[in-house]
Amino acid sequence: MRILIINGPNLNLLGIREPHIYQNKTYEELVNYLNDLALKHQVSIEVFQSNHEGVLIDKLHEAWDNYDGVVFNPGAYCHTSIALADAIRSIETPVVEVHISDIYSREEYRRHSFTAEASVKSVVGKGLNGYREAVAFLIGSFLREISFV
Repeated sequence: MRILIINGPNLNLLGIREPHIYQNKTYEELVNYLNDLALKHQVSIEVFQSNHEGVLIDKLHEAWDNYDGVVFNPGAYCHTSIALADAIRSIETPVVEVHISDIYSREEYRRHSFTAEASVKSVVGKGLNGYREAVAFLIGSFLREISFV
């Protein structure tokens, strides 16, 4: 199984940017955690980060036929980008949205996610462990699809 993990704007600043909201682990520590998770579950994980909306759209398009699932933290783009939501809808690869903080209990403008509406599942407010939950969901979904005839 191949899983693509896409991180959007400002995730590269983990550990520096508002650690009281986003925890004090660095982006490098997150990537190491995800690689360890991949080894433990014997799946292939590619981790990608960009601060640019168009690049994120291109990466979602690339997921189609190349990955079995996507874990996507769109950052603040989830509140503004119909283009990213449309990109999620345009591919057959299941996408699980992840947010480190609980966007639904933060500022009013953060309480709506266009990308969550397009995703098969949304995991919010569980810190970096949200990535683990999203990967586990995709693995479980993938295994449910495999059946003996």
